[in-house]
Amino acid sequence: MKSFKMLTIGVVENEEIVDYPLQDGICINQENSHRSWILEAYTDRKFKEIFEKYEKSQEPIDVRVVISYPENEPAAFNVVVYAVKEIGENISVLMKGTLKRIRSQYAEQLLEQLLEEGLSDGELLEGFKEGMKSRPRLKKDRT
Repeated sequence: MKSFKMLTIGVVENEEIVDYPLQDGICINQENSHRSWILEAYTDRKFKEIFEKYEKSQEPIDVRVVISYPENEPAAFNVVVYAVKEIGENISVLMKGTLKRIRSQYAEQLLEQLLEEGLSDGELLEGFKEGMKSRPRLKKDRT
């Protein structure tokens, strides 16, 4: 097994990514034939009802997780929420699922978004450089 630090988590809801701020998080690759992963997100208790809804439904959800380094592209997982536990003022959300094998097209999506904004040549270049460095969430999620 290999473990990785989870830096951010976003849940895909109605084709939009809803980000949840983390206190801490971990992703564990079980390295088995099922390509199983265990994800644990430690976040504010105010999100408890939302994650309990996912837990009760047992329906798979798509999440986007930045692992290890802030400049990494988000990894796409299809997970089921297995447990939501209160720990002080926070909650632990335990998820199990698989890594989705998709080619990231972040650069192409960023460029398309910047072109749609009608930026001039200089602004376009600066916007692209900054976007590739800071990796903001894009308006469109095409996975």
